[in-house]
Amino acid sequence: MINVKLITVGNLKESYLKDAEAEYIKRLGAFCRFESIQLKEVKLPDSPSQSEIDAALLSEGKSIIGAMGQRAYKIAMCVEGKQLPSEGLASLIESATDRHSEICFVIGSSHGLHESVKKACDYRLSVSQLTFPHQLMRVILLEAIYRGFNIIKGTKYHK
Repeated sequence: MINVKLITVGNLKESYLKDAEAEYIKRLGAFCRFESIQLKEVKLPDSPSQSEIDAALLSEGKSIIGAMGQRAYKIAMCVEGKQLPSEGLASLIESATDRHSEICFVIGSSHGLHESVKKACDYRLSVSQLTFPHQLMRVILLEAIYRGFNIIKGTKYHK
């Protein structure tokens, strides 16, 4: 069974998002060993300068890279990444599981990911050109991963 790791920066605050996350993690248990790692977000002032944001992203990036498995297939969630249909994500997951024992998805803070994290990853994925709160993105990504596994297994979940 494949290991899937989700590395995120920041904690979920709203109970409805925590409940949704827990539900998808439970469902994913049928397909993979799932691990969620929540890293601390660097606190910034209300109106941070670009240099403050850059320093925060660098610090968060070091933590992210330290949490990623060296042999994992690493996927950075970022706006400039490639958009895939659900079947495409399923294919990416299936292809990665053929070559790796772990897939690692990375979601940065509301300011994104440091370039060093993106360079350390094997693939850059974007869910949409729309902007979503990064906390909500965690739930959207979990659903997409769950759907991907269902497509791979040929269940009726994906219509």
